[in-house]
Amino acid sequence: MGGRAVESIDLGWSWVHPLTRSFNWLLHAIYSVVPNYGLAIILLTILVRVVTAPLTVKQMKSMERLRRVQPKLKLIQEKHKDDRQKQSEAMMALYKQEKVNPLGGCLPMVLQLPVFIGLFYALRSSIHLRHAPFVGWIDDLSAPDMLFEIPGLGLPVRVLPIIMGASMVLQQKITPMQADPAQAKMMMTVMPIMMTVLFYQFPSGLVLYWMMSNVLAISHQLWIGRNMGPTPEPGGRKEAEASS
Repeated sequence: MGGRAVESIDLGWSWVHPLTRSFNWLLHAIYSVVPNYGLAIILLTILVRVVTAPLTVKQMKSMERLRRVQPKLKLIQEKHKDDRQKQSEAMMALYKQEKVNPLGGCLPMVLQLPVFIGLFYALRSSIHLRHAPFVGWIDDLSAPDMLFEIPGLGLPVRVLPIIMGASMVLQQKITPMQADPAQAKMMMTVMPIMMTVLFYQFPSGLVLYWMMSNVLAISHQLWIGRNMGPTPEPGGRKEAEASS
């Protein structure tokens, strides 16, 4: 492929080009062993998850610890609802006592962003996915999948984006939330719907990657929750008051 052709391919922002090219190379290397680009995308997603696992585990554990102190935080907020300063001091004391960093889940997530952006553009820009079949009705990973079209409406029924949206609902349901109920409800409903609509016109290779990433994240979160033991009962107003 000539230099002009390479330049015409969208590899994302200039700073992400090395990652995009690396993931493209890795995708083709996996394909040389498993001659199916759908399976190659699944294996690539698993490989990326394995490599970023230490950061993911750190992020998920931090979020899980934060979730487990939520009952005590609510008691503190109720007790000092008219005094913001005392409320903040009591919350910081609780964080220190429980060894919780309220920002601990953010840094690992930020560090993983370049990886996922590079992988996104690698799948989006790969010309090898054109007319590449996966399974059944998915016969072109560079185009949106379509199981059938609803007669009279002309609305295509795409299975991968629907499964991806359902996986997002499940992921949000089991992900530790520190948001208030209204925000949690938005994350549980609005976000999956928005992402499903957005991905409905995306190439099936990209949707397959995102869906598999969600499935692996769900499995990882369940494993983290199980290994950290049962959530302690909020037995205690006394404990929260003591930390305040």
